[in-house]
Amino acid sequence: MNAGELEQGLEKIRRSPQDNGTVEMIVRRPDVDEREILVQAELDMVQGLVGDTWMSRGSSRTSDGSAHPDMQLNIMNARVIALVATSREQWPLAGDQL
Repeated sequence: MNAGELEQGLEKIRRSPQDNGTVEMIVRRPDVDEREILVQAELDMVQGLVGDTWMSRGSSRTSDGSAHPDMQLNIMNARVIALVATSREQWPLAGDQL
Protein backbone atom coordinates (compact mmCIF):
# COMPACT_ATOMS: atom_id res chain seq x y z
CA MET A 1 0.00 0.00 0.00
CA ASN A 2 1.38 3.38 -0.93
CA ALA A 3 0.92 6.79 0.70
CA GLY A 4 -1.74 7.81 -1.82
CA GLU A 5 -3.89 4.79 -1.00
CA LEU A 6 -3.55 5.47 2.71
CA GLU A 7 -4.51 9.11 2.19
CA GLN A 8 -7.64 8.10 0.26
CA GLY A 9 -8.77 5.88 3.15
CA LEU A 10 -8.37 8.57 5.80
CA GLU A 11 -11.70 10.26 5.06
CA LYS A 12 -13.66 7.13 5.95
CA ILE A 13 -11.67 6.81 9.17
CA ARG A 14 -12.35 10.45 10.03
CA ARG A 15 -16.10 9.80 9.66
CA SER A 16 -15.98 7.16 12.41
CA PRO A 17 -18.58 7.65 15.16
CA GLN A 18 -17.14 9.48 18.16
CA ASP A 19 -19.58 8.31 20.83
CA ASN A 20 -20.58 4.73 19.94
CA GLY A 21 -19.54 1.74 17.91
CA THR A 22 -19.58 -2.02 17.61
CA VAL A 23 -16.98 -4.62 18.51
CA GLU A 24 -15.88 -6.24 15.25
CA MET A 25 -13.36 -8.70 16.67
CA ILE A 26 -11.96 -9.79 20.04
CA VAL A 27 -8.39 -11.08 20.05
CA ARG A 28 -6.34 -12.24 22.98
CA ARG A 29 -2.68 -13.13 23.10
CA PRO A 30 -2.36 -16.35 25.12
CA ASP A 31 1.40 -16.61 24.51
CA VAL A 32 4.25 -14.92 22.65
CA ASP A 33 3.45 -14.56 18.92
CA GLU A 34 0.05 -16.21 19.37
CA ARG A 35 -3.40 -14.74 18.69
CA GLU A 36 -6.75 -16.25 19.56
CA ILE A 37 -10.00 -14.89 18.12
CA LEU A 38 -12.86 -15.04 20.62
CA VAL A 39 -16.63 -14.96 20.16
CA GLN A 40 -17.03 -13.63 23.69
CA ALA A 41 -14.61 -12.60 26.40
CA GLU A 42 -14.38 -11.89 30.10
CA LEU A 43 -12.98 -8.57 31.26
CA ASP A 44 -11.49 -8.27 34.73
CA MET A 45 -10.55 -5.09 36.61
CA VAL A 46 -7.11 -6.54 37.49
CA GLN A 47 -6.33 -8.96 34.65
CA GLY A 48 -7.84 -7.00 31.78
CA LEU A 49 -8.93 -9.47 29.08
CA VAL A 50 -8.89 -12.81 30.88
CA GLY A 51 -6.46 -15.22 29.23
CA ASP A 52 -4.38 -12.48 27.59
CA THR A 53 -0.70 -12.18 28.51
CA TRP A 54 -0.92 -8.42 29.04
CA MET A 55 0.24 -8.62 32.65
CA SER A 56 3.23 -10.90 32.03
CA ARG A 57 4.52 -8.93 28.99
CA GLY A 58 5.18 -5.81 31.03
CA SER A 59 5.53 -2.28 29.71
CA SER A 60 8.25 0.16 28.75
CA ARG A 61 6.06 2.89 30.27
CA THR A 62 6.60 1.84 33.88
CA SER A 63 9.80 2.49 35.80
CA ASP A 64 10.21 -1.16 36.77
CA GLY A 65 9.04 -2.68 33.47
CA SER A 66 5.90 -4.15 35.00
CA ALA A 67 2.54 -4.10 33.25
CA HIS A 68 1.03 -0.61 33.09
CA PRO A 69 -2.28 -0.62 35.02
CA ASP A 70 -3.85 1.89 32.63
CA MET A 71 -3.10 -0.22 29.55
CA GLN A 72 -4.92 -3.48 30.24
CA LEU A 73 -7.13 -3.29 27.18
CA ASN A 74 -6.37 -1.95 23.71
CA ILE A 75 -9.02 -0.81 21.27
CA MET A 76 -8.41 -0.22 17.58
CA ASN A 77 -10.71 1.45 15.09
CA ALA A 78 -11.87 -1.29 12.69
CA ARG A 79 -11.76 1.19 9.81
CA VAL A 80 -8.03 1.68 10.39
CA ILE A 81 -7.13 -2.00 10.37
CA ALA A 82 -9.44 -2.61 7.38
CA LEU A 83 -7.46 0.00 5.47
CA VAL A 84 -3.98 -1.32 6.23
CA ALA A 85 -4.60 -5.08 6.37
CA THR A 86 -4.96 -6.89 3.08
CA SER A 87 -7.62 -9.20 4.53
CA ARG A 88 -9.74 -9.58 7.67
CA GLU A 89 -7.68 -12.67 8.54
CA GLN A 90 -4.74 -10.33 9.20
CA TRP A 91 -6.62 -8.16 11.72
CA PRO A 92 -5.43 -10.20 14.75
CA LEU A 93 -1.80 -9.45 13.87
CA ALA A 94 -2.32 -5.83 14.97
CA GLY A 95 -2.15 -7.09 18.54
CA ASP A 96 -5.02 -4.93 19.76
CA GLN A 97 -7.71 -6.78 21.61
CA LEU A 98 -10.93 -5.07 20.54
